[in-house]
Amino acid sequence: MKALLISRNAVLCADIASQGAARVPPLHVGANRASLREALERAAEAPELVIIDASGAEATDADLLERLTRHHASAQFMLLTDDQHPELLIRAMRVGVREVLQLPLVHRAFHEAMDRMAATTGGGVLREGKVLAFIACKGGSGATFISTNFGYALATLADKKVLLLDLHGQFGDATLYVSDQKPAMTLSDVCSQIARIDGPFLESCLVHITRGFGILAAADDPSTAGGAKPEHIDTIIRLGRRHYDYVLLDVGRQIDAVSLRALDNTDTFYPVLQLALPDIRDARRLLDIFRSLGYAIEHTRLIVNRYEKGGKLRLQDLHAALGAEVLHTIPNDYLAVTDSVNQGVPVLQLARTSAAARSLAELVELITERRVQESRGLFERLFGRADADV
Repeated sequence: MKALLISRNAVLCADIASQGAARVPPLHVGANRASLREALERAAEAPELVIIDASGAEATDADLLERLTRHHASAQFMLLTDDQHPELLIRAMRVGVREVLQLPLVHRAFHEAMDRMAATTGGGVLREGKVLAFIACKGGSGATFISTNFGYALATLADKKVLLLDLHGQFGDATLYVSDQKPAMTLSDVCSQIARIDGPFLESCLVHITRGFGILAAADDPSTAGGAKPEHIDTIIRLGRRHYDYVLLDVGRQIDAVSLRALDNTDTFYPVLQLALPDIRDARRLLDIFRSLGYAIEHTRLIVNRYEKGGKLRLQDLHAALGAEVLHTIPNDYLAVTDSVNQGVPVLQLARTSAAARSLAELVELITERRVQESRGLFERLFGRADADV
């Protein structure tokens, strides 16, 4: 998409150019003008988008804006404002300006506005995919098992298109939990070719577990893991939102620049822990980090793995200690889970009537907000055959 940018602010111009270049497909700032009057006097090659910085607008600019919308009748318009010119805003809406963003510019709001405009012009399919992050509170808590098997369950039971990003900086092994395939491309490989990334390219780089579920594997060599940069993660997740119903992040325990950028793009956080004091202590530390980063606690849902009823620690104690909601518990189904991990086969496929499989099915219902009655056919397709075989 080619854009005409109207602003006297060199820093803002550089920021928009940088954010536009990171988009897929990229936004090219083809021309820059200092004012609306200059944009009318110095004609630019027909832009598809006109971005106007209204922070220094004058009273006469409302008339100039209307003239400019007529001059570039086929273009879309985005207005950036500091709320100092209400008359200009009213006039802008009357002449068809659909996107008005606050200054200083918030990158996520800018990209969301760009996505909406791309969708209305047929420039892309806007899925509005959700980003869910699974984070281990303590090593060995089972976050990778849950994220990979939940991804398979989402695709199988709820017919969703799912992408999982293995963000473990070193020794990521998410694919091994559900597949015996060797990744042809890894996250670091994709980041090294970020300029060519689009939906089909990303899809071709995945390990496909089932028709609707693919994993972008972590680097198999820790020495190459540093090739992933925060801005690369921005681009991949933004593309994932547009092409997948759910983007799952297997974050691991290391909080670094890359994982922080991924978490910044997350809609809901799912810390995974066991009901034991060391896990609870580390969970508190993790939630403290979340609070310091400004992540809302209401977007955090705890998942308790290997849960057994009747222990000395109760779920109520966990909620009281951490202040976060316990969304779900995964039972301690040792044999089914161990067989699944050792064979690299999703537990829903290997032992579909097991307690772990049924618990993952329930988790799908909870997160997708599908009632059992609405998805009964899917669950019967999974569990009914096994029940009939008994």
